[in-house]
Amino acid sequence: MISKIKKNYFILIVTFLFIYFFFNLLGGDRGLISYLNKKELYNELNNKQNKLRNKIQDLEHKNSLLTENIDLDFIEILIRDKFLFGKEGETTYIIKDNEKN
Repeated sequence: MISKIKKNYFILIVTFLFIYFFFNLLGGDRGLISYLNKKELYNELNNKQNKLRNKIQDLEHKNSLLTENIDLDFIEILIRDKFLFGKEGETTYIIKDNEKN
Protein backbone atom coordinates (compact mmCIF):
# COMPACT_ATOMS: atom_id res chain seq x y z
CA MET A 1 0.00 0.00 0.00
CA ILE A 2 2.80 2.41 0.91
CA SER A 3 4.65 1.54 -2.26
CA LYS A 4 1.55 2.50 -4.32
CA ILE A 5 1.33 5.83 -2.48
CA LYS A 6 5.01 6.50 -3.14
CA LYS A 7 4.54 5.72 -6.85
CA ASN A 8 1.48 7.95 -7.18
CA TYR A 9 2.74 10.68 -4.84
CA PHE A 10 2.58 13.40 -7.50
CA ILE A 11 -0.97 12.49 -8.58
CA LEU A 12 -2.12 12.46 -4.96
CA ILE A 13 -0.68 15.92 -4.26
CA VAL A 14 -2.14 17.35 -7.48
CA THR A 15 -5.56 15.90 -6.61
CA PHE A 16 -5.55 17.43 -3.12
CA LEU A 17 -4.40 20.79 -4.48
CA PHE A 18 -7.11 20.71 -7.15
CA ILE A 19 -9.79 19.97 -4.54
CA TYR A 20 -8.43 22.71 -2.25
CA PHE A 21 -8.42 25.37 -4.98
CA PHE A 22 -11.82 24.27 -6.30
CA PHE A 23 -13.52 24.67 -2.89
CA ASN A 24 -11.80 28.00 -2.26
CA LEU A 25 -12.79 29.22 -5.71
CA LEU A 26 -16.45 28.62 -4.93
CA GLY A 27 -16.90 29.09 -1.20
CA GLY A 28 -13.99 30.94 0.31
CA ASP A 29 -13.97 34.55 1.54
CA ARG A 30 -12.95 35.61 -1.95
CA GLY A 31 -14.88 32.90 -3.76
CA LEU A 32 -17.53 33.10 -6.43
CA ILE A 33 -20.49 32.91 -4.02
CA SER A 34 -19.00 35.61 -1.81
CA TYR A 35 -18.38 37.76 -4.89
CA LEU A 36 -22.02 37.49 -5.98
CA ASN A 37 -23.24 38.39 -2.47
CA LYS A 38 -20.94 41.39 -2.34
CA LYS A 39 -22.02 42.51 -5.80
CA GLU A 40 -25.69 42.39 -4.76
CA LEU A 41 -24.91 44.33 -1.58
CA TYR A 42 -22.97 46.90 -3.63
CA ASN A 43 -25.94 47.44 -5.94
CA GLU A 44 -28.33 47.86 -2.99
CA LEU A 45 -26.02 50.38 -1.31
CA ASN A 46 -25.53 52.23 -4.58
CA ASN A 47 -29.31 52.55 -5.04
CA LYS A 48 -29.68 53.73 -1.45
CA GLN A 49 -26.93 56.30 -1.99
CA ASN A 50 -28.68 57.64 -5.10
CA LYS A 51 -31.98 57.97 -3.24
CA LEU A 52 -30.28 59.81 -0.37
CA ARG A 53 -28.42 62.06 -2.80
CA ASN A 54 -31.72 63.01 -4.50
CA LYS A 55 -33.34 63.65 -1.12
CA ILE A 56 -30.44 65.90 -0.08
CA GLN A 57 -30.71 67.87 -3.33
CA ASP A 58 -34.44 68.33 -2.76
CA LEU A 59 -33.87 69.54 0.79
CA GLU A 60 -31.09 71.90 -0.33
CA HIS A 61 -33.42 73.34 -2.96
CA LYS A 62 -36.18 73.88 -0.38
CA ASN A 63 -33.66 75.42 2.00
CA SER A 64 -32.42 77.79 -0.68
CA LEU A 65 -36.01 78.94 -1.29
CA LEU A 66 -36.24 79.90 2.38
CA THR A 67 -32.84 81.50 2.91
CA GLU A 68 -31.23 83.17 -0.09
CA ASN A 69 -34.09 84.84 -1.93
CA ILE A 70 -37.22 84.42 0.11
CA ASP A 71 -39.89 82.92 -2.13
CA LEU A 72 -43.25 84.05 -0.77
CA ASP A 73 -45.14 81.52 -2.88
CA PHE A 74 -43.17 78.66 -1.34
CA ILE A 75 -43.75 80.02 2.16
CA GLU A 76 -47.49 80.24 1.44
CA ILE A 77 -47.49 76.61 0.27
CA LEU A 78 -45.74 75.56 3.48
CA ILE A 79 -48.19 77.47 5.67
CA ARG A 80 -51.18 76.00 3.86
CA ASP A 81 -49.82 72.45 4.14
CA LYS A 82 -48.69 72.57 7.75
CA PHE A 83 -51.36 74.73 9.37
CA LEU A 84 -54.30 74.14 7.01
CA PHE A 85 -54.53 77.88 6.69
CA GLY A 86 -56.68 79.53 4.04
CA LYS A 87 -57.65 83.01 3.00
CA GLU A 88 -60.95 84.65 3.93
CA GLY A 89 -63.83 83.29 1.87
CA GLU A 90 -61.77 80.34 0.72
CA THR A 91 -62.85 76.76 1.38
CA THR A 92 -60.17 74.26 2.34
CA TYR A 93 -60.69 70.63 1.37
CA ILE A 94 -58.66 67.83 2.94
CA ILE A 95 -58.23 64.77 0.76
CA LYS A 96 -57.02 61.74 2.67
CA ASP A 97 -54.85 59.33 0.78
CA ASN A 98 -55.37 55.81 2.09
CA GLU A 99 -52.47 54.40 0.10
CA LYS A 100 -49.15 54.31 1.91
CA ASN A 101 -46.02 55.08 -0.11
